[in-house]
Amino acid sequence: MAAPAAAPVAPGGAPLSGGSADSLGDPARFGVLTVSDRASAGVYEDLSGPAILRFFSEAVASPWTAQYRVVADERADIEAALIDLVDTQGCCLVVTTGGTGPAPRDVTPEATEAVCSRMMPGYGEQMRAISLKYVPTAVLSRQTAGIRGRALIINLPGKPKSIRETFDEVFKCIPYCVQLLEGPYIETVPEVVAAFRPPNDRRTAKPAAA
Repeated sequence: MAAPAAAPVAPGGAPLSGGSADSLGDPARFGVLTVSDRASAGVYEDLSGPAILRFFSEAVASPWTAQYRVVADERADIEAALIDLVDTQGCCLVVTTGGTGPAPRDVTPEATEAVCSRMMPGYGEQMRAISLKYVPTAVLSRQTAGIRGRALIINLPGKPKSIRETFDEVFKCIPYCVQLLEGPYIETVPEVVAAFRPPNDRRTAKPAAA
């Protein structure tokens, strides 16, 4: 008997799927988009996108798969990738990393705003508040978040350490946001991230199959 095929992985061995079928949550598809001139050109290996994938592996109990992309700091390329991840790939959550500072080629927030119908500025405000506990340069970040269709798009910092400092905290309210957008019910691993939901919106049993 042939051995089962290995699960696909991103650079550095980061997983592109995870979770458990025994979870109370629904299957979810995530998008991870690294925005970096040098990483897209192969000058160095992307570490930030895989850091987000490893977070999903640790924190998300629902069955999940991810689409992972790397693009240059070109607004048109970022917009095209975001549109594809939501509209074609069906991602309920797209997480970007990189391109959120004040440098001339940092255009991820502009690309995010261009493809979203509504903005969710509270996410950027929360992440800056968290980062300010560690570095005063957090005020230079222009991270934001917005809604496209029934998907949430959120900008994270560009460094793996900063990603975990902010995403572990911010993710507490993301599953409920996706739920309010009529997306999948995302269950988390409470020891890693205890997702918040009002009591009436919490599942106590897995829904019956249709």
